[in-house]
Amino acid sequence: MNAFKRYFGLLFLFIAPFIIFELVNGAIKNIDPVGTKDINNPIIWIIIIAIFTPVAIGLVIFGWYAFKGEFDHLPTKSKEL
Repeated sequence: MNAFKRYFGLLFLFIAPFIIFELVNGAIKNIDPVGTKDINNPIIWIIIIAIFTPVAIGLVIFGWYAFKGEFDHLPTKSKEL
């Protein structure tokens, strides 16, 4: 199970920057000043990127700690904290 946690930590380390890259890439491709759909509006993309960037940063931090093995031993009692 500990190896499973480390592999998922590595996965989170790589997938979070990719998600942000894809969001920015999608914004660049879909923003069109003459477009009439909601996806063409830059305000929508700014809001989406602003919301998901901290989430992706949290995934990187969680992935780093999982990869380092910080979650190998989880406390079962409050005295272990």
